[in-house]
Parts: sequence; structure tokens; C-alpha cells
Amino acid sequence: MTGDTAISSEEVVKLHERLDREAEADGYHLNRDKEFTRELVRGLSVNQKRYGYQACPCRLASGNRQDDIDIICPCDYRDADISEYGTCYCGLYVSPEVVKGEKQIKSIPERRPKPDDRKKAAPKPVAAGVLSLSLPVWRCKVCGYLCARSDPPETCPICKASKDRFEKFI
Repeated sequence: MTGDTAISSEEVVKLHERLDREAEADGYHLNRDKEFTRELVRGLSVNQKRYGYQACPCRLASGNRQDDIDIICPCDYRDADISEYGTCYCGLYVSPEVVKGEKQIKSIPERRPKPDDRKKAAPKPVAAGVLSLSLPVWRCKVCGYLCARSDPPETCPICKASKDRFEKFI
């Protein structure tokens, strides 16, 4: 997809405010460096106009939504990166320790598998009666919220219970 990808400052500020509000409501935090974060938000907006979805601005998107589904912000690797490094790959989302200044952001390695490895790891159809999941299912012990991902979320999106209140369900 091609076309005009010019983004106004007002659009960037508006999207930044919305993303920050949503992140805080869901137990996440945006990087507090507003200038840095707004450049990332500008990149998300450019990708939205260019591809029709907000691909991570720090990765090379293909323009094919199915091929890029794992890098649409928030990407599939966000929670694991925040847990391990205190920030997502591009630095848009950060941990509470980073927000409080208790941990510094450093560059982190790319967690996304290479294209051939992503194709090999694509979910396989489940045979009738056989339970086969590519990710574990986590259950919030407080409200029963279920999610399938490699690690439980930092905060339950329903009841806001912390990560340590989740148990492996399947």
C-alpha cells in the first residue's frame, strides 16, 4: 500500500494520549520520554496509513497483515520483553521499575523468530478430541480471566490483579 503517510503533530499527540490512557487502564506503562515515545507513535501512525495496521515502528513490516500479525502493536513479544528487559523491543512500553527510575532501558535482542522459523511454528490444526495448544493458558485466580500466552500478563485486564495471581490452567 502506498500513498500519503504524512502525520500531523496533532494526530501524534492525540494517539499518544489515547495509547497512554489505554496502557495505564490495562496495567501497562508507556515510556515517559515524551519526545522518544511520540516518534514511536508517529511510526505507528505511518504504518497504520501505509499498511492498514499499526506494525511495530522498529521492525520491518511486510505489508501483509498475516505475515506481520505478531508485530502489530502491542506485539506478541511485549510482555516477555518487559518481564525480562523492562521494555518492549521498540521501547514504547516499559515496566513499573523503568517508570520509577529503578531500572534503565538498554537495547534488547530481537525475540521475533526468522521468517522460516515463524512458518514452521505456525499453529497446526487440532484433531477432534485432542487438545493441543501452542501456548499455555493462564487463569487469573481472582476473577477467572483466561488468556493464552507464554507468560501471564503483568496485570489482569479485568480485575487488575497482579501477575503473581495467575496460575497455569492448561
